[in-house]
Amino acid sequence: MLVSILDEILEWLSGRMPTPVPYKGLAQSWFHYLALFLFILASVAAIRWLKGAEPKRVSRFVLTAGFILTGFEIFKQLVMNYQAGWNYQWYIFPFQFCSTPIYITLIAGLSKPGKFQTVLYEFLASYGLFAGIAVMLYPNSVFIDLIGINIQTMVHHGTMAVVGLALLTRVVKIRWRALMDATAVFAILFVIAFGMNIVHNTWIQDGVFNMFFINDKWGNHIPILSTIYAVAPYPIFLFVYLVGFSMAAGVMFLIGKVLRNIIMSFPLAKHASAT
Repeated sequence: MLVSILDEILEWLSGRMPTPVPYKGLAQSWFHYLALFLFILASVAAIRWLKGAEPKRVSRFVLTAGFILTGFEIFKQLVMNYQAGWNYQWYIFPFQFCSTPIYITLIAGLSKPGKFQTVLYEFLASYGLFAGIAVMLYPNSVFIDLIGINIQTMVHHGTMAVVGLALLTRVVKIRWRALMDATAVFAILFVIAFGMNIVHNTWIQDGVFNMFFINDKWGNHIPILSTIYAVAPYPIFLFVYLVGFSMAAGVMFLIGKVLRNIIMSFPLAKHASAT
Protein backbone atom coordinates (compact mmCIF):
# COMPACT_ATOMS: atom_id res chain seq x y z
CA MET A 1 0.00 0.00 0.00
CA LEU A 2 2.69 2.47 1.06
CA VAL A 3 4.88 1.55 -1.93
CA SER A 4 1.93 2.04 -4.27
CA ILE A 5 1.20 5.49 -2.84
CA LEU A 6 4.88 6.44 -3.14
CA ASP A 7 4.91 5.30 -6.77
CA GLU A 8 1.84 7.41 -7.53
CA ILE A 9 3.42 10.48 -5.92
CA LEU A 10 6.70 10.00 -7.81
CA GLU A 11 4.83 9.44 -11.06
CA TRP A 12 3.04 12.75 -10.52
CA LEU A 13 6.32 14.48 -9.67
CA SER A 14 7.87 13.01 -12.81
CA GLY A 15 5.68 15.04 -15.13
CA ARG A 16 7.27 16.06 -18.40
CA MET A 17 7.72 19.34 -20.23
CA PRO A 18 9.54 20.50 -23.36
CA THR A 19 13.21 20.77 -22.45
CA PRO A 20 13.79 24.46 -21.60
CA VAL A 21 16.12 26.41 -23.84
CA PRO A 22 17.97 29.48 -22.49
CA TYR A 23 17.98 32.90 -24.16
CA LYS A 24 15.42 32.24 -26.90
CA GLY A 25 11.87 33.42 -27.37
CA LEU A 26 9.47 33.48 -24.47
CA ALA A 27 7.73 30.28 -25.60
CA GLN A 28 10.99 28.32 -25.44
CA SER A 29 12.80 30.09 -22.62
CA TRP A 30 10.08 31.22 -20.20
CA PHE A 31 11.23 28.72 -17.58
CA HIS A 32 14.80 30.04 -17.64
CA TYR A 33 13.68 33.67 -17.59
CA LEU A 34 11.38 32.96 -14.64
CA ALA A 35 14.23 31.28 -12.76
CA LEU A 36 16.52 34.27 -13.38
CA PHE A 37 13.83 36.70 -12.25
CA LEU A 38 13.21 34.79 -9.01
CA PHE A 39 16.96 34.50 -8.45
CA ILE A 40 17.36 38.28 -8.67
CA LEU A 41 14.46 38.86 -6.26
CA ALA A 42 15.82 36.31 -3.80
CA SER A 43 19.32 37.80 -4.00
CA VAL A 44 18.07 41.31 -3.20
CA ALA A 45 15.99 39.96 -0.30
CA ALA A 46 18.92 37.95 1.08
CA ILE A 47 21.36 40.86 0.88
CA ARG A 48 18.88 43.07 2.73
CA TRP A 49 18.21 40.34 5.29
CA LEU A 50 21.89 40.02 6.18
CA LYS A 51 22.32 43.77 6.70
CA GLY A 52 24.37 44.11 9.87
CA ALA A 53 25.59 40.50 9.58
CA GLU A 54 24.82 39.35 13.14
CA PRO A 55 26.48 35.91 13.52
CA LYS A 56 23.28 34.11 14.60
CA ARG A 57 21.29 35.56 11.72
CA VAL A 58 23.98 34.54 9.23
CA SER A 59 24.13 31.02 10.68
CA ARG A 60 20.35 30.63 10.47
CA PHE A 61 20.36 31.92 6.91
CA VAL A 62 23.07 29.49 5.79
CA LEU A 63 21.52 26.57 7.66
CA THR A 64 18.12 27.26 6.10
CA ALA A 65 19.78 27.22 2.68
CA GLY A 66 21.35 23.89 3.63
CA PHE A 67 17.95 22.41 4.47
CA ILE A 68 16.54 23.66 1.15
CA LEU A 69 19.44 22.14 -0.79
CA THR A 70 19.16 18.86 1.11
CA GLY A 71 15.42 18.58 0.63
CA PHE A 72 15.58 19.18 -3.10
CA GLU A 73 18.54 16.79 -3.45
CA ILE A 74 16.54 14.02 -1.77
CA PHE A 75 13.69 14.82 -4.16
CA LYS A 76 16.07 14.58 -7.13
CA GLN A 77 17.50 11.25 -5.98
CA LEU A 78 14.02 9.77 -5.56
CA VAL A 79 12.68 10.96 -8.92
CA MET A 80 15.75 10.03 -10.97
CA ASN A 81 16.05 6.57 -9.45
CA TYR A 82 12.30 5.98 -9.73
CA GLN A 83 12.62 6.80 -13.44
CA ALA A 84 15.36 4.14 -13.65
CA GLY A 85 13.27 1.42 -12.00
CA TRP A 86 14.99 1.90 -8.64
CA ASN A 87 18.37 0.92 -10.05
CA TYR A 88 20.72 3.43 -8.44
CA GLN A 89 22.11 5.89 -10.95
CA TRP A 90 25.69 6.48 -9.89
CA TYR A 91 26.11 9.49 -12.16
CA ILE A 92 23.82 11.51 -9.87
CA PHE A 93 25.64 10.58 -6.67
CA PRO A 94 25.62 13.86 -4.71
CA PHE A 95 29.28 14.78 -4.68
CA GLN A 96 29.69 16.83 -7.80
CA PHE A 97 31.26 20.25 -7.34
CA CYS A 98 27.79 21.80 -7.36
CA SER A 99 26.65 19.27 -4.73
CA THR A 100 29.28 20.22 -2.16
CA PRO A 101 27.41 23.34 -0.94
CA ILE A 102 24.80 20.94 0.47
CA TYR A 103 27.34 19.73 3.01
CA ILE A 104 29.17 23.02 3.46
CA THR A 105 26.02 25.00 4.25
CA LEU A 106 24.86 22.44 6.81
CA ILE A 107 28.27 22.25 8.48
CA ALA A 108 28.75 26.02 8.44
CA GLY A 109 25.25 26.70 9.73
CA LEU A 110 25.71 24.28 12.63
CA SER A 111 29.23 25.49 13.48
CA LYS A 112 30.04 28.03 16.16
CA PRO A 113 31.26 31.46 15.02
CA GLY A 114 35.00 31.34 14.50
CA LYS A 115 37.75 30.64 12.00
CA PHE A 116 36.34 27.31 10.80
CA GLN A 117 32.91 28.76 10.07
CA THR A 118 34.46 31.80 8.41
CA VAL A 119 36.48 29.63 6.03
CA LEU A 120 33.34 27.76 4.99
CA TYR A 121 31.57 31.08 4.38
CA GLU A 122 34.51 32.15 2.22
CA PHE A 123 34.17 28.99 0.14
CA LEU A 124 30.43 29.55 -0.37
CA ALA A 125 31.04 33.20 -1.30
CA SER A 126 33.61 32.36 -3.96
CA TYR A 127 33.64 28.81 -5.35
CA GLY A 128 30.02 28.14 -4.45
CA LEU A 129 28.92 31.47 -5.90
CA PHE A 130 30.76 30.84 -9.16
CA ALA A 131 29.22 27.39 -9.61
CA GLY A 132 25.73 28.68 -8.88
CA ILE A 133 25.92 31.70 -11.17
CA ALA A 134 27.59 29.72 -13.97
CA VAL A 135 24.69 27.29 -14.14
CA MET A 136 22.02 29.97 -13.73
CA LEU A 137 23.49 31.90 -16.66
CA TYR A 138 24.44 28.87 -18.77
CA PRO A 139 22.01 26.03 -17.92
CA ASN A 140 22.19 24.18 -21.24
CA SER A 141 23.61 20.97 -19.75
CA VAL A 142 21.23 20.74 -16.78
CA PHE A 143 17.83 21.16 -18.41
CA ILE A 144 15.93 17.98 -19.27
CA ASP A 145 12.28 17.15 -19.97
CA LEU A 146 11.30 16.37 -16.34
CA ILE A 147 9.46 19.25 -14.67
CA GLY A 148 10.52 18.36 -11.14
CA ILE A 149 14.20 18.01 -11.99
CA ASN A 150 14.24 21.32 -13.86
CA ILE A 151 12.73 23.01 -10.81
CA GLN A 152 15.23 21.25 -8.55
CA THR A 153 18.26 22.29 -10.56
CA MET A 154 17.19 25.95 -10.70
CA VAL A 155 16.37 26.02 -6.99
CA HIS A 156 19.64 24.27 -6.17
CA HIS A 157 21.96 26.47 -8.22
CA GLY A 158 19.92 29.57 -7.54
CA THR A 159 20.20 28.97 -3.79
CA MET A 160 23.95 28.49 -4.12
CA ALA A 161 24.24 31.81 -5.93
CA VAL A 162 21.94 33.68 -3.52
CA VAL A 163 23.87 32.43 -0.49
CA GLY A 164 27.19 33.27 -2.12
CA LEU A 165 26.11 36.79 -3.10
CA ALA A 166 24.67 37.54 0.34
CA LEU A 167 27.79 36.30 2.14
CA LEU A 168 30.09 38.07 -0.29
CA THR A 169 28.40 41.44 0.05
CA ARG A 170 27.54 41.34 3.76
CA VAL A 171 29.76 38.91 5.65
CA VAL A 172 33.03 37.79 4.05
CA LYS A 173 36.08 40.02 4.17
CA ILE A 174 37.32 40.32 0.60
CA ARG A 175 41.05 39.76 0.90
CA TRP A 176 43.80 37.51 -0.44
CA ARG A 177 43.85 35.31 2.68
CA ALA A 178 40.13 34.63 2.36
CA LEU A 179 40.63 33.36 -1.19
CA MET A 180 43.45 31.10 -0.02
CA ASP A 181 41.27 29.69 2.76
CA ALA A 182 38.46 29.02 0.30
CA THR A 183 40.91 27.37 -2.09
CA ALA A 184 42.06 25.04 0.70
CA VAL A 185 38.45 23.89 1.17
CA PHE A 186 38.08 23.39 -2.58
CA ALA A 187 41.32 21.40 -2.73
CA ILE A 188 40.13 19.09 0.06
CA LEU A 189 36.83 18.47 -1.72
CA PHE A 190 38.72 17.92 -4.99
CA VAL A 191 40.92 15.25 -3.37
CA ILE A 192 37.86 13.54 -1.87
CA ALA A 193 36.17 13.45 -5.29
CA PHE A 194 39.36 12.12 -6.89
CA GLY A 195 39.56 9.36 -4.28
CA MET A 196 35.88 8.47 -4.71
CA ASN A 197 36.42 8.10 -8.46
CA ILE A 198 39.27 5.67 -7.84
CA VAL A 199 37.22 3.64 -5.35
CA HIS A 200 34.31 3.36 -7.78
CA ASN A 201 36.56 2.49 -10.74
CA THR A 202 38.31 -0.21 -8.70
CA TRP A 203 35.63 -1.89 -6.60
CA ILE A 204 32.13 -0.86 -7.72
CA GLN A 205 32.33 -0.44 -11.50
CA ASP A 206 28.59 0.08 -11.89
CA GLY A 207 27.40 2.75 -14.30
CA VAL A 208 28.97 6.17 -14.82
CA PHE A 209 30.70 7.70 -11.81
CA ASN A 210 32.47 10.96 -12.54
CA MET A 211 32.65 13.16 -9.46
CA PHE A 212 33.81 16.71 -10.22
CA PHE A 213 34.01 15.44 -13.83
CA ILE A 214 37.68 14.54 -13.30
CA ASN A 215 37.43 10.75 -13.66
CA ASP A 216 39.85 9.83 -16.44
CA LYS A 217 37.60 6.89 -17.32
CA TRP A 218 34.71 9.13 -18.35
CA GLY A 219 36.25 12.44 -19.37
CA ASN A 220 34.94 15.97 -18.98
CA HIS A 221 32.12 17.88 -20.70
CA ILE A 222 32.53 21.31 -19.05
CA PRO A 223 33.14 24.07 -21.63
CA ILE A 224 36.85 24.93 -22.06
CA LEU A 225 37.92 22.15 -19.66
CA SER A 226 36.60 19.51 -22.06
CA THR A 227 38.83 20.93 -24.80
CA ILE A 228 41.86 20.88 -22.50
CA TYR A 229 41.05 17.32 -21.42
CA ALA A 230 41.02 16.20 -25.05
CA VAL A 231 44.50 17.53 -25.88
CA ALA A 232 46.49 17.67 -22.62
CA PRO A 233 47.96 14.90 -20.44
CA TYR A 234 45.70 14.00 -17.51
CA PRO A 235 47.93 15.56 -14.79
CA ILE A 236 48.03 18.82 -16.77
CA PHE A 237 44.24 18.74 -17.08
CA LEU A 238 43.90 18.34 -13.29
CA PHE A 239 46.28 21.25 -12.71
CA VAL A 240 44.39 23.48 -15.14
CA TYR A 241 41.12 22.43 -13.49
CA LEU A 242 42.36 23.54 -10.07
CA VAL A 243 43.89 26.77 -11.32
CA GLY A 244 40.88 27.61 -13.49
CA PHE A 245 38.36 27.25 -10.69
CA SER A 246 40.64 29.20 -8.35
CA MET A 247 40.82 32.05 -10.84
CA ALA A 248 37.02 31.98 -11.21
CA ALA A 249 36.69 32.20 -7.42
CA GLY A 250 39.03 35.19 -7.46
CA VAL A 251 36.82 36.87 -10.05
CA MET A 252 33.87 36.41 -7.66
CA PHE A 253 35.81 38.39 -5.04
CA LEU A 254 36.43 41.17 -7.55
CA ILE A 255 32.72 41.22 -8.36
CA GLY A 256 32.05 41.36 -4.64
CA LYS A 257 34.08 44.54 -4.32
CA VAL A 258 32.12 46.15 -7.12
CA LEU A 259 28.79 45.10 -5.62
CA ARG A 260 29.75 46.46 -2.21
CA ASN A 261 30.60 49.81 -3.75
CA ILE A 262 27.27 49.83 -5.58
CA ILE A 263 25.34 48.95 -2.42
CA MET A 264 27.12 51.63 -0.40
CA SER A 265 26.41 54.21 -3.09
CA PHE A 266 22.71 54.22 -2.23
CA PRO A 267 21.73 57.07 0.14
CA LEU A 268 20.00 54.72 2.59
CA ALA A 269 23.09 52.54 2.78
CA LYS A 270 25.32 55.54 3.48
CA HIS A 271 22.95 56.74 6.18
CA ALA A 272 22.85 53.29 7.78
CA SER A 273 26.63 53.00 7.84
CA ALA A 274 26.97 56.43 9.39
CA THR A 275 24.62 55.58 12.22
